[in-house]
Formats: sequence, structure tokens, C-alpha cells
Amino acid sequence: MKKSFVPGRRNSAYLFMAPAAAVLLLILMVPIFNSIRLSFFDWSMRQLTQAPTFIGFENYRELFASQNFRESIRVTITFSLSVVTIELLLGTVLALLLEGEFKGMRLFRTLYVLPIMIAPVVVGIMWRFMYHPSYGKINYFLGLAGIGPYGWLSNPDIALISVIIADVWQWTPFVFLLVLAGLQGVPKDIMEASVVDGANYPQTLIYIKLPYIAAVLGLTAVLRLIDSFRSLVVIYNMTGGGPGVSTEVMSIHLFKTAFTSQRLGLASAVAVVLLLTIALFASVLIYNSLKKERR
Repeated sequence: MKKSFVPGRRNSAYLFMAPAAAVLLLILMVPIFNSIRLSFFDWSMRQLTQAPTFIGFENYRELFASQNFRESIRVTITFSLSVVTIELLLGTVLALLLEGEFKGMRLFRTLYVLPIMIAPVVVGIMWRFMYHPSYGKINYFLGLAGIGPYGWLSNPDIALISVIIADVWQWTPFVFLLVLAGLQGVPKDIMEASVVDGANYPQTLIYIKLPYIAAVLGLTAVLRLIDSFRSLVVIYNMTGGGPGVSTEVMSIHLFKTAFTSQRLGLASAVAVVLLLTIALFASVLIYNSLKKERR
């Protein structure tokens, strides 16, 4: 029996999505457009009643001439690539180890995802106290082994590593959950057929499981990359971007430019550069993920 064709039915889905799409465009595109426009003006919070002064690309020239800004780009890229790589590796390994059902698995999963639910402000303060050189628990346990104490957040050589550890602790469970969901979607008949054909675990992992969850891994990497580039609250509460500028990621540089220096035009230029950097790295990851999925 043929289905009757109703004119316009194909477009009904777009009509239903139109209000939500319009709201999203309004919420997202208007601030982005205003930030881009304001980045070409000189405007200070001390002069909010005065009209902004158009200065062209002067804000961008000042930014890239600033050693602190160039250092914040380096710190941001180092931080983001480090946390995404470590979290993907740890999350995938844990998901592979715990994909089977065993006693206490549900309780473990519940406890393991608790860090995701903790507010970023609390995470930053908690890790700052844990890293404290005098009464922090990390130095306490290292002292029992005759090691330390270390100034985890006051030493420029290890401050960024300390911040990376805190981010990995909080967001590896997120990667674990997504990868575990992807692994549970691998067809069981294919796995059973591979066992019948004599495939061992490394072979099923390389030729079946990883190719099936490649799209999930790509999506997870994009989500974590975007979020890591926007990291502010945890790092700010742990170090404030210090010591010096050793942990000053671009989002903290943006915050300081806008609310400490009170230069809104220059801060908008930082926001535009941050947006373009995120878009560049996300586009590369998405392109590679789609290419692997086609293969």
C-alpha cells in the first residue's frame, strides 16, 4: 500500500524547529556579532557613558605584540591538548576494562561520575587546599614517604601540570561514560562471529571495537576540546593564572583584560581570537573524525 503524499509534509520538521533555531541564533549570534564589532573599538568600563572610538585593527596589533597574550595562547594550547589526550586515553582504557557487567558495577559507575557533578568553584577550591604546601593532603602523603613538600601551585615549572591533574580528575569520568555507551552499541553478533573465527582480544579491539566507536571518540574529543579552551573557574580559583602567567589561559587573560584592566574593546579582540582558535581546532578534529568514519 502506497503512502499518500501530502504537500509540505517534508518541510514540517523545519517549521517545528524554526522557533528553537531562531532563539538559539538570537542568543548565540548576537553576542558574537557584538564582540566582533566591539573588537574594532576603544572602549573602557570607565567610559561606559561615552561612545566607543573606532580604532580599526589596533586592538589586534596590541594583542599580538603583547608577550603575555602570546604566552596565554601557548599555555591554552598546551593545557587543552594535554587534558584532551590524557582524558581520552584514561577514559577509553577504563571503559574497555569495565564494559562487562560484574558485581558492584553500578555502584562504581555512580561514585566514579561524582566529580562531574561538583561545581567548578568547589573543584578549584578543593584542589587548592589539597595542593597547599603546609596542610595539603598531597604533600602530607608524600611526606609519609619522605618526599617533598612541593609548592604545587607556586612553582611555575609544575603549576600547569597541577592544574592539568585537577581537570583530568574531574572530566575523565565524562569521557568514560561516553566511550562506555559507544562500546555497548557495538553489535554483539559481530563480536560473536569474530570469536568463532578465532580472533583474539587485541584483534577485536583494533579491527572491531575502536572503528565502531571512532565517531564517539571524535565527538568526545571535540566536546572536551571546546570546554577546555573555555576553562576559567577551576584554574582561576586554583592559581588566578599565576604564578606569573604560567597558568594564564586565554579565558583568564580575557577576564583580566575586561574586568581588571577594564578595556572592553581589547577584551572583545581576545574573545574573537579565542573563538577562532576553538573553531580551528574543532574543525580539524571533526574533519578527521568524519574521514575515519567514511573509511
